[in-house]
Amino acid sequence: MPAPGDGLLRAILGPTNTGKTYLAIERMCAHSSGVIGFPLRLLAREVYDRVVQIKGANQVALITGEERIVPQGARYFLTTAESMPIKGWAEHPDDSGRDFAFAAIDEAQLGIDPERGHVFTDRMLRARGREETLILGSDTLRPLIRKLLPDAEIVSRPRFSTLRYAGATKLSRLPPRSAIVAFSAEQVYALAEMLRRFKGGAAVVMGALSPATRNAQVAMFQRGEVDHLVATDAIGMGLNMDVTHVAFAGLEKFDGRRDRRLTISEMAQIAGRAGRHQRDGSFGTLGLGGDSAPEFSEEEINAIEEHRFRPLDSLYWRNSDLDFTSVADLIRSLEIRSEDPLLRSAPLAIDLAVLKLIAEDPAIAATRGVKARRLWAVCGLPDFRKVGPMHHARMVRRLYGYISEGGHIPHEWFAAEVTRLDRVEGDIEALADRLAGIRSWAYIAQRADWLADPAKWAARTRAVEGRLSDALHERLTQRFVDRRTAVLVRDIGARGADALPVTVAADGEVSVGPEPIGHLAGFEFRVDPSARHADKRLLLAAAERRLGDELDRRAAALCDAPDTDFQLVEEAGSLGIGWNEHVLARLAPGRSLMEPAVRTARPLDRLSATRRATLRARLERWIESQVARHLPALKTLAVTAIDPAASPGVRALAAMLVDAGGILPRRTMAAQLAALDKVDRHTLHRLRVRLGALDIYVQSLLKPAAQQWRGALLAVRAGAAMPRLPEASAATLDGSADPRGAALAFRRLGATWLRIDLADRLASHAHQVRQHGGSDPVDAALATSLGLDEPTIRHLMAEIGFVPSGEAWTWRGQRRPRRRAPQGPKPGNAFAALAGLKR
Repeated sequence: MPAPGDGLLRAILGPTNTGKTYLAIERMCAHSSGVIGFPLRLLAREVYDRVVQIKGANQVALITGEERIVPQGARYFLTTAESMPIKGWAEHPDDSGRDFAFAAIDEAQLGIDPERGHVFTDRMLRARGREETLILGSDTLRPLIRKLLPDAEIVSRPRFSTLRYAGATKLSRLPPRSAIVAFSAEQVYALAEMLRRFKGGAAVVMGALSPATRNAQVAMFQRGEVDHLVATDAIGMGLNMDVTHVAFAGLEKFDGRRDRRLTISEMAQIAGRAGRHQRDGSFGTLGLGGDSAPEFSEEEINAIEEHRFRPLDSLYWRNSDLDFTSVADLIRSLEIRSEDPLLRSAPLAIDLAVLKLIAEDPAIAATRGVKARRLWAVCGLPDFRKVGPMHHARMVRRLYGYISEGGHIPHEWFAAEVTRLDRVEGDIEALADRLAGIRSWAYIAQRADWLADPAKWAARTRAVEGRLSDALHERLTQRFVDRRTAVLVRDIGARGADALPVTVAADGEVSVGPEPIGHLAGFEFRVDPSARHADKRLLLAAAERRLGDELDRRAAALCDAPDTDFQLVEEAGSLGIGWNEHVLARLAPGRSLMEPAVRTARPLDRLSATRRATLRARLERWIESQVARHLPALKTLAVTAIDPAASPGVRALAAMLVDAGGILPRRTMAAQLAALDKVDRHTLHRLRVRLGALDIYVQSLLKPAAQQWRGALLAVRAGAAMPRLPEASAATLDGSADPRGAALAFRRLGATWLRIDLADRLASHAHQVRQHGGSDPVDAALATSLGLDEPTIRHLMAEIGFVPSGEAWTWRGQRRPRRRAPQGPKPGNAFAALAGLKR
């Protein structure tokens, strides 16, 4: 390794959004070769894609724990800090001896991180480029760099934009392009779910996500499909997104050992994600209600806004000059303390904790030399699953058992474990757990000395990770993003030209912009059945807001529509007026039989009062026209009933016929008929009123269409369902007929119903025969053609006053039913005393 003085050494220090990473990329591409170490695999991948566009894929390498893309002759390496192939140290055996013209370590202030800080400190002290080295980090590193690296040139870079405190903001009022930062997966999911309901969804970013999943989520945010992002503090590590506001859902985190409040530097690192280049940003807290809402102190706000932070007074350090003579010597060398007071011994990291647990086995403790080196390499397997040293040590112990003697991990075991994880069903938690598991095997597959065919297994694990990443992105989007709701939320505030277009397809599908929200059936909007229950209110509100013009257009068209566009319909036991199989109004009892009340259906309530009244008047005119068309005789009788020129007897009979629907039994009208004179009877004849022997009726009202409308009007007045009407050509009906429907045009004769005009013909024939002294009053030919049996004929003849007498018929006249004499109270009854008093 060249001495620190060889080549230019510079420390580029400053807050977020100062272009430090961009400068490092620019400087590296200006050299013949280079390497940059990043704090996150996600960030390394992002910069790798950018450098590939500049230098070409064959010139650029990506090395992380789980991913390794190293083209033959690659000159530019983008890596995680742990995987930097610096000279004199190597993550992989074939990386040793590399020498780069340029080297850089990003986010070097992470040297204070309890878990990984010693790695960043080591790279800051040891990773050097032959011609130029950059140390990128916060200004809090300045005093440490002056003391640890006195030859380094320190360059301060100001922030490109202003960062301002915006206070607490409710979730429902969170501005667009905001990022919410939470500190647990559970809280991230809960907030994303709330945003889905309030704002249409959110992208989700966590350090545990694979690059593919994270990129897909961020791309969704960058494209504007969602206006909000929920993330862990992973976004503070240089991930570039168009965020204008950062809202902290909390100001405490669990650092692996305890819950603690974020340091001001950590707050600033996260808040600094707001604003891009010269566009200003803001930060604040998320108000979720209650007394436990997070609050910044005045000191913290001022420090973040002015980028003034307490300088670091030490960094975590762990010895990198290891002794592999024995496991005990290895552990001892790892725990050596630095003589420099600025370098504090690192807390117990997962790799050293696992080594100590395994070393409790005497067989492992006896390991020396090359085997000890192999053991330490296996202990470096990251605990992606976060199961802790005890459980993680079991896997490490098994891996070491296979490779300790220079062997390879059995491909059967490797394949079985990868296959077990190669499943894309399940929820977000299950997929995230499998993704963490496959990362372990992807890490193992990058070790050329651990597997017999590492390239094959690297491709296999990469494919599985890709499938799991796609499935996880799909689940995250499915659970936390409702594009339809997002469109509507964005549209709620839109006015005029900014409003999204509403379209109604030929089949009634309603869309706002590109997203369908439901179906318009007539005037009734039905929410898309695939919508979640919690979102239906928003969709209904959108329909109320956006469908007014369409409903008004339909109503206007209906007001001008011909009568043929409307139908009499029955639904839920009541009658109404329909249009294209949709109910527009229901009929209710009105002022008279022929004037039922029109009650518009509830979906028409969305119309304006004026338009609804106009449409109701049109429906009333339709009822009037149908009555005039199909029941003209009733209409004429109704006019006669109020005509002053008509006699009282005619007016009374006409009124009673109208009220009864055009048919009255003659027996109930005997007194009224007796009062009619010859002129009255002639008037009724001109009105086509038939004063039959059994019934008083109008022949035209027996037609099928007239029967239907008479039945409908009578049913509406009675508040009953439409009766079942007989066949149009029927002359007789059996006992199974609907009595309400049969009574519209038929007379019951025992078990048989006979149409009243036919019954009248038989009755008239019988009276004519009697008047002329005939002996057989029955019209046998007509009765036979109608299929009347003997009991029915006897019943009919009895109704008109004839009784059988042997082979003949005897006239006895129509008898009135005898009135029963009133019975007195029974003796001992309480009312007997009252009866006595009355007497």
